[in-house]
Amino acid sequence: MFIVNIAQPLRREMQSKMLSVITRSIRPRSCQLPPTYYFYRQLHTSRPVRFNQIVEQFVDELKDDNDKDNKGKENNSNNEKESVFDRFKSFLTKCLETIGITISSVGVLGLAGFLYHRFYNDHVLWKMNQAFEKGDPSAQIKMHTRTHDDSNDHFINAHWVERPQQKLLDEIIAGKIIGRYFLIIGEKGTGKTSLIMEAMKKVDGYNVTIFDAHADPEIFRIRLGKALNFTFNEDYIGSLFSIRGPRDTTALLDIERAFSKLEELAIQRVGKIRRPLIMIINNAHLIKENEEGVKLLELLQQKAESLSGSGLLTMVFNSDDYWVYEKLKQLGTRLELINVRDFNRYETVNALKFIRHRYFPSDKVLKDDMCNAVYDLIGGRPQHITQVARHNDIIKACHEIIDREKTWFLNQCGLLGSDMDDDVMESGKFSSSAMLLMREFVEMDRNRMNTLITSEKSRDFTEHQLPELPLWRARQIMTRADYIQRYDNLNIFTIDSESRVRADSVPMMRAFHEIASQPHFDVLLGDTIDRVGDIESLGRTREIVLKDLNLGSKYILQRNNGDEVAMTMIKSAKEADLHGDFDEFNEEAESKAGAERGVEEGGQEEDHVDEDDLYLEEINRKDSRKWWKKRMQKFDQLYLPEKYRHGHEDDIDLNRVDEE
Repeated sequence: MFIVNIAQPLRREMQSKMLSVITRSIRPRSCQLPPTYYFYRQLHTSRPVRFNQIVEQFVDELKDDNDKDNKGKENNSNNEKESVFDRFKSFLTKCLETIGITISSVGVLGLAGFLYHRFYNDHVLWKMNQAFEKGDPSAQIKMHTRTHDDSNDHFINAHWVERPQQKLLDEIIAGKIIGRYFLIIGEKGTGKTSLIMEAMKKVDGYNVTIFDAHADPEIFRIRLGKALNFTFNEDYIGSLFSIRGPRDTTALLDIERAFSKLEELAIQRVGKIRRPLIMIINNAHLIKENEEGVKLLELLQQKAESLSGSGLLTMVFNSDDYWVYEKLKQLGTRLELINVRDFNRYETVNALKFIRHRYFPSDKVLKDDMCNAVYDLIGGRPQHITQVARHNDIIKACHEIIDREKTWFLNQCGLLGSDMDDDVMESGKFSSSAMLLMREFVEMDRNRMNTLITSEKSRDFTEHQLPELPLWRARQIMTRADYIQRYDNLNIFTIDSESRVRADSVPMMRAFHEIASQPHFDVLLGDTIDRVGDIESLGRTREIVLKDLNLGSKYILQRNNGDEVAMTMIKSAKEADLHGDFDEFNEEAESKAGAERGVEEGGQEEDHVDEDDLYLEEINRKDSRKWWKKRMQKFDQLYLPEKYRHGHEDDIDLNRVDEE
């Protein structure tokens, strides 16, 4: 700063001196002399005054810097005013750009999501519509094949069995019956599913869908989705467009969504084809009778009621068990029943010939006598007819079916006797209740067959008429009201739509007769019932047990007040019935010993039955084959005990069978 202050005055002083020299050389205007022209030039020293070169350069640089600083200050003041506005303008521009980009992005995303959502809903309805077109999308019809192709074979067409319910089901599946929904009920193996499949084949699956029920609602949901070609929005990708899909819920809510979509489709299709959609739920009895199962069945019935009333959908339930009808009857206003029963004798003969022709050459066609013998043995259950017709030895196959039914019944309801443990008292109650009802049916059948024997009408080629009871009476006999449904589930007894209880099939009824014909069956049943009562009494009463007492001895019990009670030890009625009283037992023992000696001398052997053991059937497999010969007798004469017999030549002794 000190150098700058010295240099600037020096420079100003030199410039002022040079200007003064120039002004003196010019004449002033006040003189009137002619103009004189002078030439002048700037005077300067031949040797200009120069400072130190470094200082001069430094001074010049300082001058330039000073000029720049002055200009910079002026420019800065102007730029500051302009920069504030520019920054605000730039901020507004960026905000508007951001707003525009955001709005356009959201708009494009929303439009794309809306279009996808509309497309997805239409796509769902299109896929569901394909499930009701002609063909077999769920591969149900292909799994059901008729035993022959539609051909011109006269023998085949002559013996094809036309069920009376087939025409009604054909009209239902074709959509000609509107405003109702149906429950097909019948025993297992009566041909309910076959009737439905035949009706579906006639329309080639058009406007019809079918699926099997299941005890698990999740599996039921999956099968319903497969039948309707509905994925329950599992392939929905609306989350890519920030559209929330259906939330995760239970199987019942998914089933409700499926029926909502089905209702939309039904409105479209019914407007075009003028016929309702048909939905068939096969094996509806597989739904469990618990809280979830009852809710599921109520949901299905509500949809069946509403959609059938509007003519949009006809639902058909197929069930083997009675409990489904009980639940549907509570809320059913449009429900109708279709009962499917066994074949009669004529239909059984035709069915046997029809199936036999399919699997065996023409030289092994069954004769009418053989077909009637099969009907006498196992009745007209289509399931059993199909099984035995495919065997070479058809009579042996019939006996095996009866043996299986007998074994199944004994495995489920076998009596345990007086030695039953108290931990299995519930099993004893279950078995004794079944045996009480079984014995009642056997007695009813014996009385009926006795009437047939004494009747003047011919007993040849009669139809099987199984004894039956009303449901309330069956519960009275069993003394339990809750077991009958379990027996129905086990296919031991069956309940029809008229609440009539009977044996599940003819082979099962034959098993009942054979079990009831065992020696001392009533004793074993009584022992089991007494044991159940004794176990129950343990929790209610106190008992005094006297041990090591001798039979035939007399004991005196004295009370505190001096009263005396005399007691004599005798045999119980059961033991007396088995072994006799003391005197009778000794006489019987001597007679048996003499009889055994006579048999040994004669060299002959007789069958000996150990009456101390109470059996429900023969233990040895070889001994059980003796029933095979018995079964070939007439049904109305085979199972009658001795007191019902009237001396017919064809009668046989149940306790003695010719083994030759």
